[in-house]
Amino acid sequence: MDAAFAKKRKLEEINDESCTSYVPDNNKNSETSVIFSLKEETGTLARTLKLFEEDGVNLTHIESRPSKKSKTDYEFMVTCESGEGKFQNVLKRLKEKANSVQVLSDDKSEDSTIPWFPRKIADLDKFANRILGYGAELDSDHPGFIDEVYRARRKEFADIAIKYRHNEPLPKVHYTEQEIKTWGTIYNKLYNLYPTHACREFNHVFPLLVENCGFRPDNIPNMQVVSDFLKDCTGFTLRPVAGLLSSRDFLAGLAFRVFHSTQYIRHDSDPMYTPEPDVCHEMLGHVPLFADPSFANFSQEIGLASLGAPDDWIEKLATLYWFTVEFGVCKQDGKPKAYGAGLLSSFGELQYSLSDKPELRPFDPAKAAVQPYPVTQMQPVYFLAESFEEVKEKVAAYATKIPRPFAVRYNAYTQSVEVLENKHQIKNLANNIKGELSTLLDALNKCS
Repeated sequence: MDAAFAKKRKLEEINDESCTSYVPDNNKNSETSVIFSLKEETGTLARTLKLFEEDGVNLTHIESRPSKKSKTDYEFMVTCESGEGKFQNVLKRLKEKANSVQVLSDDKSEDSTIPWFPRKIADLDKFANRILGYGAELDSDHPGFIDEVYRARRKEFADIAIKYRHNEPLPKVHYTEQEIKTWGTIYNKLYNLYPTHACREFNHVFPLLVENCGFRPDNIPNMQVVSDFLKDCTGFTLRPVAGLLSSRDFLAGLAFRVFHSTQYIRHDSDPMYTPEPDVCHEMLGHVPLFADPSFANFSQEIGLASLGAPDDWIEKLATLYWFTVEFGVCKQDGKPKAYGAGLLSSFGELQYSLSDKPELRPFDPAKAAVQPYPVTQMQPVYFLAESFEEVKEKVAAYATKIPRPFAVRYNAYTQSVEVLENKHQIKNLANNIKGELSTLLDALNKCS
C-alpha cells in the first residue's frame, strides 16, 4: 500500500466513549453546557445560580452576553458537572425560572439534548486534545512500532501539539535529516504527477507554495508560514494536533476555517505508506486547495453542517467528506482530475484513480454519504463532480435535511458561529445580506 490509504482519518464515526485523551481526565462526571436567558433584573443571575449550588452541581465555566433573541434579556452559558443525576434536578428548576433553556452535551444518553458544539474559535481548545490515538502509542502493525527512537520522536510531536492553545504562535518543528529525506522521496514522486493528474486549482496554487512557503524536496514547510499564507488567501488556518480526532470534532474545526494538522512524519522504512495522517499528507494533499476560495467555502460548508447534528448525520457527513475532500475527483477539460487529499498525497492511488480500473459515479451527496468504502485498499468507487461550486451547492442543499431545530451562520468578523432560531436573528441576517447586495449592485453599475 502507499501513501494515502490511510490518511485514514477514520472518518467512520467513532463513539466518543472509545476516544482516548492524551491528557488523562480523572473526573468521572461528564460536563454539560447550558445556555439560558433571563430578563435583565437586579440579582436575577445570583438567584438562578443558587439553583446549581443547592443541588451540589459544580460550575466550571460561566459567560454572559446580551440576548440576540430579546432586547430585554441576557443570555448566560454555564458549563457544569452533570453526573449522578443532580443536573436533571437543576434543569427542571431552571426551566421554571428562565425564559429559554438550551442544553448542549457530549452525553449521548440524553436524547433531548443537542450535541455540544463550539460557538467561537477559542472553543476548539476544548476538544483539540480529545484524540483517538497519539504519540508513541502505535498499533502493532505500524511500520514504526518496534522502533524506539521513532516512538520517542512521535511522543515529542504529541507533546508539542498538546500544549498549543488558540492565538499562540504555531510551534516550529526542527526536522531531522532522515525526516527531510523521507519527505523529499514523497515530494519528488508526486511532483512529477501533479501537472497531469491534479486539478487546475491545485496546480495553480502549488507554485505559489513553492515561492512563498518553502515547498521543496529538501525542506518540510513551517506550519506558521503555511498557515499565514492560507489565511491571506481564504481565511483558513492550521492548528497542530497530536493525532486523530473524532469525526464530530474534526468537522467542527472546518466550520471555523481551521484545519487540524499533524506535524509528525511517517516511518522511513516505507515512505510510500502511512497508517495515519502525517505532515506529508497534510502539506501536499490538503494545504494547496485550502488556498482556493471555492474549495475553502465547500470545506467550511461541511463543517457548519456538522454543528449540532445527530450522530447518524455525522457519520453521513464524514463519509461525504471521505468521497470529496479526501478522495474527490472532478471533471476538467472533459477529463477526470484529482482534488482529494488522499489521492494528491498518494503516488499509487493518484495514478490508479484516473485509470480505467475504478468506477466513477456522478456526484450525488445523498448517495455518496451512504456509500460503503474500504480503508485498507484503493477505492473501487469515486464520485465525479463537475466543479467545486457544484459540490458546494449540492452539499448545502443536502445539509438542509439535517434534523436540527436551528440554522447556523459563521461570523468572520468575530470568528464565531451564530445560531439562527428566531425571527429577530433572521431579520438581522436579512439586513446584513441587504447591505451586501447594495455593495454588489453598486459594483456592477460601476463596471457596466
